[in-house]
Amino acid sequence: MNTAAISTRRPLDGFAVILMVVLCAIWGFQQVAIKSTNAALGPMFQAGLRSAIATVLVWAWARSQRTPLFRDDGTLGAGLFAGLLFAGEFICIFIGLTLTSASRMAVFLYTAPCFTALGLHAFVAGERMRRAQWLGIGMAFAGMALAFADGFARAPSPGSSMLTGLIGDALGVLAGILWAATTVVVRATSLSHSSASKTLFYQLAVSAIVLLALAFVLGEGHVDHVSPIALASLAYQAVIVAFVSYLTWFWLLKRYMASRLSVFSFLTPLFGVSFGVVLLGESFSGRFLVAAALVLIGILIVNSPAPRKR
Repeated sequence: MNTAAISTRRPLDGFAVILMVVLCAIWGFQQVAIKSTNAALGPMFQAGLRSAIATVLVWAWARSQRTPLFRDDGTLGAGLFAGLLFAGEFICIFIGLTLTSASRMAVFLYTAPCFTALGLHAFVAGERMRRAQWLGIGMAFAGMALAFADGFARAPSPGSSMLTGLIGDALGVLAGILWAATTVVVRATSLSHSSASKTLFYQLAVSAIVLLALAFVLGEGHVDHVSPIALASLAYQAVIVAFVSYLTWFWLLKRYMASRLSVFSFLTPLFGVSFGVVLLGESFSGRFLVAAALVLIGILIVNSPAPRKR
């Protein structure tokens, strides 16, 4: 990306701030929506349908904007790889939510910005981390370790075992790592020059194929009855999250400074924990609350902009 393109991005105004808070609330609610639907639709089938519906919507949007999706521009290999990482992320999220609580998943999943900073530091020139960011990553990882320690002391929900909850927590961390790896692939390969619609189309289309194939292998393709709540949840995930919110995020990235936007990422796990407690009746210990605070502060420090040099 050239210097002229960067200079056109402006600091956040009131509209951008409100939009970012809404996006964080949408992403925070996603774990609750998934968990509430797992009983009606198998995890892989639900995830595959979500990606398939969103793929069609992105294709229709790109066609309306006359954005080419199938032109040979040298991004196929990177796009397929990003799609596989994206599929792996949601395999971990959807299975993990059958084993642990939505609140815990929200905290572990959103350690992704810290893993992203580490990946960009290693693979992308000009993305070297500052001393303060290393401190933020250390705090986030300390919070993650404390949250795991809390998992050894208590089951995440009634009726589940300690081991089951720990496996779900670990899948949440793995999902965060895969999310970070997807971001690094997008930034470090030919996808960095591709349109937002095409980048998102790769991830959704590949994940739809992988997840639906896995669902049928696991015997999840047969559904006897789907409740209205399950249908509403699936529509929310596919239309609101995977289509509208992701395209809105890309729109914001093109118009505002990315460093300012990324600071808001700490709000998403905060919303996720709140929704889990209020809507699903989940509970957490004081130790987990401290752990979540450490993770959130770490994310905030990692995403904080560098001080301007005089």
